[in-house]
Amino acid sequence: MKRRERTRQLIELGGLIAKAELVELTGDDRAVILGLLVEAAATLRGEDRERALMLWRRRGHRAFEQSSGD
Repeated sequence: MKRRERTRQLIELGGLIAKAELVELTGDDRAVILGLLVEAAATLRGEDRERALMLWRRRGHRAFEQSSGD
């Protein structure tokens, strides 16, 4: 991946963290935010991977739909 593409990807991923209101909900505690992401990664490595993906995908689609209606 080229540097410019990587930079764009990182900015977009940061935007998702902000869109999920994790910055406000955690008081911008980056250790907590990283812990949440590490926990999600552990779930994706486990037996509940497919169920978690399905659930999180549905929630993500709903969140995008709600924010586009604002």
